[in-house]
Amino acid sequence: MKITVLAGGVGGSKFVRGVREECARRWPGADGEAGASSAEITVVVNTGDDVWLSGVRLMPDFDSLLYALAGVNDTERGWGRAGETERVAAELREWGVGWPWFTLGDLDLGTHLARTSWLREGLTPSQIGERLQRRWPLGARLIPATDTEVDTWVRVADPEAPGGEREMHFQEWWTRHRAALPAVAFTQRNLDAARPAPGVVEAIAGAEVVLVAPSNPVVSIGTILSIPGIREALAATAAPVVGVSPIIGGKVVRGMADACLPVIGVETSAEGVGRHYGARAAGGLLDAWLVDETDASALAPLADGGLVAAAAPLWMRDLDTSAALAGAALDLAATVG
Repeated sequence: MKITVLAGGVGGSKFVRGVREECARRWPGADGEAGASSAEITVVVNTGDDVWLSGVRLMPDFDSLLYALAGVNDTERGWGRAGETERVAAELREWGVGWPWFTLGDLDLGTHLARTSWLREGLTPSQIGERLQRRWPLGARLIPATDTEVDTWVRVADPEAPGGEREMHFQEWWTRHRAALPAVAFTQRNLDAARPAPGVVEAIAGAEVVLVAPSNPVVSIGTILSIPGIREALAATAAPVVGVSPIIGGKVVRGMADACLPVIGVETSAEGVGRHYGARAAGGLLDAWLVDETDASALAPLADGGLVAAAAPLWMRDLDTSAALAGAALDLAATVG
């Protein structure tokens, strides 16, 4: 079984861990090793959250997936490394370097320094991603959506700024302001020059199932889809494309997608996001859409819009519930004709 997942953020990390676990249960590895699977899992990772900070290149979503699959992530905070210290961050603040409200852990900083060193040697982000993955057995392959820097910027309303608006990097809006400043628009820079990273189109074209994780539809999945060539690859693949709602009962599962969706005119609901993605038969993204049981009333309207829709428990409280969610998505894919 070849499975390709589009993902970003902490929710994406939990979902991919669930996919890996469910695959190990359904298609165990030939050697019988615990947690091993004969399935091939490829994850196309959002790069819009990436940023240069304190002279190093950060790829937060890629690293979140890397750490989670390696089992070295901080499960309490939901991001970063377990057993982290922040001595370097404290020293940087004393020197007035970087963002004082954006803390880099010492172990995490080691990853950023390695990445930046390899970038200066001429390696691409996808080549660096391959190197980083050699350190731990992940049970999945991670590929950044693109090797081009397509950092997301947010235009916010500011009565004191010229024209009543100003622009800031997504990380400042998200981390420093907690999305409290009213967003007017999201833009990914350098999109005209961007192309899918090597292996991305092939992973979509060669998949037997494509899963869209319950990640932010605007700045995570939306960024992946904005890379020229990726949406076209999804339209052309013979694999069923199944999405999982990041909205449960009208509320976001994690993060602040509810501050992003209205900016693009999408209702913060499972039905609203499903309609936003749309049915492939009508030029959209998906063949099927999985919503939570509390949103079962949306199934009929979604079906009217051309989507095969089903309801299942979506809360990922632990590895078992994450695996069950992945299993429900795979089962739904099997119903797509």
